[in-house]
Amino acid sequence: MSVPKFVIVIICTFSAGVLNIYSQVDSTYIGFFEQEFAIRPYFLDKYTALSHETEDGKETIYRPNDPYALGIGFTYKGISLSGAYGFGFMRDKKRGKTKSLDFQYHYYGRKFVMDLFFQNYKGFFVEDEGNDKKVHNDDIYHLYPDIRLEQYGGFAQYIFNGNKFSYQAAFNQNEKQLKSVGSFLLGGGIYYNRARSDSSLLFNDKSELDNFQFGVSGGYAFTWVINKRVYISASMSVGANVGVDHSGEKDKWKVYPTMFPRISAGYNHDNWSLGVSFVNNRIYILHSEQSKMSFDTGALQFSFTRRFGKAPKFLEKNQKIIDTYNHYKFW
Repeated sequence: MSVPKFVIVIICTFSAGVLNIYSQVDSTYIGFFEQEFAIRPYFLDKYTALSHETEDGKETIYRPNDPYALGIGFTYKGISLSGAYGFGFMRDKKRGKTKSLDFQYHYYGRKFVMDLFFQNYKGFFVEDEGNDKKVHNDDIYHLYPDIRLEQYGGFAQYIFNGNKFSYQAAFNQNEKQLKSVGSFLLGGGIYYNRARSDSSLLFNDKSELDNFQFGVSGGYAFTWVINKRVYISASMSVGANVGVDHSGEKDKWKVYPTMFPRISAGYNHDNWSLGVSFVNNRIYILHSEQSKMSFDTGALQFSFTRRFGKAPKFLEKNQKIIDTYNHYKFW
C-alpha cells in the first residue's frame, strides 16, 4: 500500500447520536448555544510514537517527523464537517523523512465516547538528550528510516452520567457544561498492532512483531466549571487487553495494560469559543520484566469557534432534509 507524504484528514460526522443533542439531558447541568451555525479553524498535531523501556529503566521514544496541520470545521444544527492538512514547510527537515497515513476519529456522544485509529508510519527519529547535545549546544537527532509502525483499532466506552456530564461541551464546545459534574466510564477496545525494523531495533530478538488484542477498561471523567465561561475537563481510563503475540515460533496469549487520558480546557463567550484538548491512547505491544514497548497514539488541538445566528442560504434551503435526518437516533 502506497502511503502519501503528507497527512490528510477528512472527518465527516453524520451520527445521529451527535445530531440529537437537545434530548434526554438535565438542563440544570447542560446548556446550549442559541446560534445554529459555527465555523471552527484549528491547529492540530496528530502522532504515533513508540516508547521502549529496558529493564534498567532507560526509555527511548521513537517519533515520526510529521508536519503540524491546519484545519477548518463547520457545524450546522449538530451536523459537522471538518478537515486538516499538514503542510511540508511545518516539518523540521533535521528529523528525517516520514511517510504516513494517519486517520483518527474521536466521537463524543451523549451516552458513548468512541475512537477509531487507522495508522501507518515509516521513518522515525530519536532526540539526543545526552552528552552530544550538551557539547554541540544544539538539537541532535538519530534517524531510523527503516522503522515502520501500524495500528488499526477502535475504542468505545459507555458514559453512565451522560444526561448531566457532557463530553461534547468539553471537547467539541457545541454545548455548555453549566455545573461541575463527573461520570464513570466502562468499555473496551480492539486493536491490531505491527512493528517492523530492518536492523536498528529488535522486538524480542525479532525484526518484526505483530499482535491482535482486545479487552476492557474503566475510568472516570470530570469537568470543573470554574465560572460560567471557563472550564477544565479531564478523564482517565485504565484496563487490560488479552493479545495474541505472533512474533515467536508459536502464538502466545498475553495480557497487556492500557490507559487512555483525555484533557481539555476552554473559554465560551456568547458567540465564540477558545479551546485546547489532548488525547493519548497507550497500547503495549510488549510487556515483560526485560522490555516494555508501547504505542502512544493521540492528538493535540487548539481551536477557535465563531458562531453565527444565520446559516448560509444553501443550508436553509435544505432545512427539511436536515430536520428529517436529525429525527433518527442510532444510540
